Amino acid sequence: MPIQIYNSLTKSKEELVPLSDKVINMYSCGVTVYDRCHIGHARSLYVFDVIRRYLQYRGYKVNFVRNITDIDDKIINRAQELKKDWKDVVRENIDAYYTDMESLKIDRADIEPRATENIQDIIHDIEGLIQKGFAYAVDGDVYYSVRKFSDYGKLSRQSIDQMMEAVRIEKGERKKDPLDFALWKKSKEGEPSWMSPWGEGRPGWHIECSCMSLKHLKCDTLDIHAGGRDLIFPHHENELAQAEALHGRKFAKYWIHHGLLTINGQKMAKSTGNFVTVRDIVGRYTIDDLKMFFLSSHYASPIDYSEEKMDEAHKALQRFDVLFWKTSELLSSLPDTVRKSDDFIDEAKRDFLAAMDDDFNTAKALGVLFELINATNKLIDTGKKDAATLGVVAAAVDTLEHFSSQVFGLFQAEETKELGVEEEELIEGRKQARLSKDFKRSDELRDILKEKGIIVEDTKEGQVWRWA
Repeated sequence: MPIQIYNSLTKSKEELVPLSDKVINMYSCGVTVYDRCHIGHARSLYVFDVIRRYLQYRGYKVNFVRNITDIDDKIINRAQELKKDWKDVVRENIDAYYTDMESLKIDRADIEPRATENIQDIIHDIEGLIQKGFAYAVDGDVYYSVRKFSDYGKLSRQSIDQMMEAVRIEKGERKKDPLDFALWKKSKEGEPSWMSPWGEGRPGWHIECSCMSLKHLKCDTLDIHAGGRDLIFPHHENELAQAEALHGRKFAKYWIHHGLLTINGQKMAKSTGNFVTVRDIVGRYTIDDLKMFFLSSHYASPIDYSEEKMDEAHKALQRFDVLFWKTSELLSSLPDTVRKSDDFIDEAKRDFLAAMDDDFNTAKALGVLFELINATNKLIDTGKKDAATLGVVAAAVDTLEHFSSQVFGLFQAEETKELGVEEEELIEGRKQARLSKDFKRSDELRDILKEKGIIVEDTKEGQVWRWA
């Protein structure tokens, strides 16, 4: 079955047909490094990591570029607030960004270009737009002439009149039309700047992405341009207008946008304390808890973060953990060569791929894995331990581990922890308490172990334990 992808440009699902056989050139807008990454950034990073993983899993060669905006009004303002050099603000936040990426166990893009490393290419593109009549210089600033591009608004599906309602002219701007946007900004005293044909200045945000995406992917048209829904207008609309006016061809074949994240039903805002950074999450939950929370919704849907939903995600993740721990001892003596598929496993594989082929529907695909967990548990509960039965159990567990790790990137951060002498004595003490039917003591020891992060369970085969 071919992969179907919802294209924001056409507002419809389309079959994914790369421009070059099995090669996909994919670009995603990255972070602006004026502050630490929050969980909205984490969702964006993870969503496109899963999509990239799945495309690779399905046999495509994915060339993936994600930029870093390291010069912007927000960076300059933050540096002034902190009384720091803007370069120090950028360096500190880039370091923190990569630390967050590592803690999230999300792979970096193939190339992560920084705007300040591509200034000359950006200037070249701006010069090209001026030569083609789509841009003009005014006293050191350069603006894009929106009304010159007849297809402006085709991505966001907005008319010029609708756009005019939200337009405001900043103090000091000398643009010819309120809709026009800056390609190059004349630097104020004390601001970072680069020499250009129009004087000292710096690039506008939109031109950075349209330039770096095509430059670093070395293609005429992107297969996939990705980003958050909040970037459709004006950022992505402006990227499209710049690139297509300059090069005279389609900028991107498919546009995909993830839904926005709120916290307890409200937009994130530091001023109200309604703000959760990646660092905050790492201190409260496991990375896989967060990934499970993200997987539970389709990438294009809005998602609301709350402690209750994170607790639900943790419980869902434990269904994997419990089965893996339950079968680790059960299958310990089974040769690796003994694997026997079954109809319910084959069906799960087909259903998982069908869900992911349908616009990367992780929520539906996750549901398939939970059904496979249920079916496997039922087979274990029959108590049969012959080679044929255990071979099917092993094949089911292999399938769960395969899809959850290879496609969803789960269980990448697990560490093997050894029991200390005290923990071993507590586990053995509970086991003896159960055998002597001292259930009060057994329950006390269970609670003590739980506080230490150890879960003990009673099965037909006796007591088993696992790390929480």
